[in-house]
Amino acid sequence: MAEHPQKPTPGPRAAPRLEYELPVAYRTVAGFVTDWAVNISRGGLFINTQKPLPVGTHVKLIVSLPGTEFPFDLTGRVTRINETHSAPNQVPGMAIEFVGVDDDKRTRLEEFVERLRKALPPDEHG
Repeated sequence: MAEHPQKPTPGPRAAPRLEYELPVAYRTVAGFVTDWAVNISRGGLFINTQKPLPVGTHVKLIVSLPGTEFPFDLTGRVTRINETHSAPNQVPGMAIEFVGVDDDKRTRLEEFVERLRKALPPDEHG
């Protein structure tokens, strides 16, 4: 029987997603691209894009969080992609897991996500 190592294990997420749009820039072979993240958690985000990078690709991200003076850079890894026409109600794009985040950035992300969680209605929590 074939195994599927990239398929996520069912169950609760370690870091629940919050539906929230924010601009994000990342480097591709063609240069920097700006797209919209459509949800965020303390562990990653999902970028709405017609041209997702392959699963496993490491990316440099520049993220501007509301309430912070300067954008900051993060490193992430593509963990899942949704192709453009893969399912009727599915947003095309790629899920990015943050990797190697220093304590300062992790704290800022966690504080932002917690402020957002308190501000959003319960039905907008992923």
